[in-house]
Amino acid sequence: METFERTLAKTDFLAVVGLGYVGLPIAVAFADKVKTLGFDINQEKINLYKQGIDPTNEIGDAKLQSTSLEFTTDPTMLKQAKVIIVAVPTPINGNKTPDLSPVVNASKIIGQNLAKDSIVVFESTVYPGVTEDVCIPVLEYESGLICGKDFKVGYSPERINPGDKVHRLENIQKIVAGIDEETVENIAAVYELIIHAGVYKAPCIKVAEAAKLVENSQRDINIAFMNELSMVFDRMAINTKDVIEAMNTKWNALKFYPGLVGGHCIGVDPYYFIYQAEMLGYHSQIIAAGRKVNDSMDVFVTDNIIKKMIQADKDVKRSNIYIMGITFKENCPDMRNSKAIDVCKNLATYGIKVKVVDPVADKTEFKEELDSELVDIRDIRDADCLVFLVAHQQFKNLQSADFKRMFKQQQTKNVIIDIKNIFEQKVIEEKGYSYWSF
Repeated sequence: METFERTLAKTDFLAVVGLGYVGLPIAVAFADKVKTLGFDINQEKINLYKQGIDPTNEIGDAKLQSTSLEFTTDPTMLKQAKVIIVAVPTPINGNKTPDLSPVVNASKIIGQNLAKDSIVVFESTVYPGVTEDVCIPVLEYESGLICGKDFKVGYSPERINPGDKVHRLENIQKIVAGIDEETVENIAAVYELIIHAGVYKAPCIKVAEAAKLVENSQRDINIAFMNELSMVFDRMAINTKDVIEAMNTKWNALKFYPGLVGGHCIGVDPYYFIYQAEMLGYHSQIIAAGRKVNDSMDVFVTDNIIKKMIQADKDVKRSNIYIMGITFKENCPDMRNSKAIDVCKNLATYGIKVKVVDPVADKTEFKEELDSELVDIRDIRDADCLVFLVAHQQFKNLQSADFKRMFKQQQTKNVIIDIKNIFEQKVIEEKGYSYWSF
């Protein structure tokens, strides 16, 4: 337990590599307990953090301004750390195969600055075997050290839920694993400093890696089931929400809902499982089918926007359509792999120009992605259609008087598309609007 004791005594740094939606909260939490270094290769991001600006909204500016966390882009600073936590993203390529370049590049940087007797803990989501078969060889090659003798390696999958103010880092149980029992004990002791819910010691690294993939694949499959039901119920003229509410009266209902599935976890992690399964000669059926359904939901939504506009006698190409929400989930500024973006791009293929309203999305990131400017909710005027794709709190606060100000005053029915069921259908239709939801 020497590594833990030296970290606790603030003799050595604990370092977090990768300061995004996952890494930043972890680094700030550790900084309250031990001497902590936050490393990222993005100088612009580090500059914002040093100014006390939190673009992720996970920590908040006030906490960031008071933290003792030391920010750096200097990789040589990692030589002063004996515990290094890796929290870089693991996206997918255009062909849906794993893109391991961020975790490999992080391993190279760490290896080049790795001190003896250190522990490197990977949090990045990967398929079983990546930590031991990909990352350890890179660390050994770059450092000239031997894993198990000169340094140790562990794995602890991140479980942070961006934008969630209830299920926070400290109250989500942490899975930990390592190359040997001593490493596991050290890693567990380190995380117990900040995780109030405690830790679960997995029997090996591959089990810990697999657990994270299964968590998100399970959710993906269940949401896909609800999405498939919603497409069928739409043809039956049945509201899926009504069916779910009736079903949820039974004790063993799982309470999943249909929707657009994006982001950096649920929309990505199943592909890591599918890839590794295929490398071993097994073609996934259930998980792959779930991905196919969820990846098609943006088209389903796009088709219904156009259909409802036509049914309302709207000139679709000349109508003012506002997309309400562009991030991948509510109250979170993260736009990565957002299916709302795909809906906008689908409409563009029909020559339909939409305006986008999102009170939490990063304006610079949005402009880079869609080459346009976000519209402030107060500036919505003469709308023909409002498309609510994300249930941001600001949208939930809207009242019928707000809609009256936003919409055109004309003979044809104005349209509200509400895939998150933010509003009551009966109330909206009584106000004279055409309403559609899952």
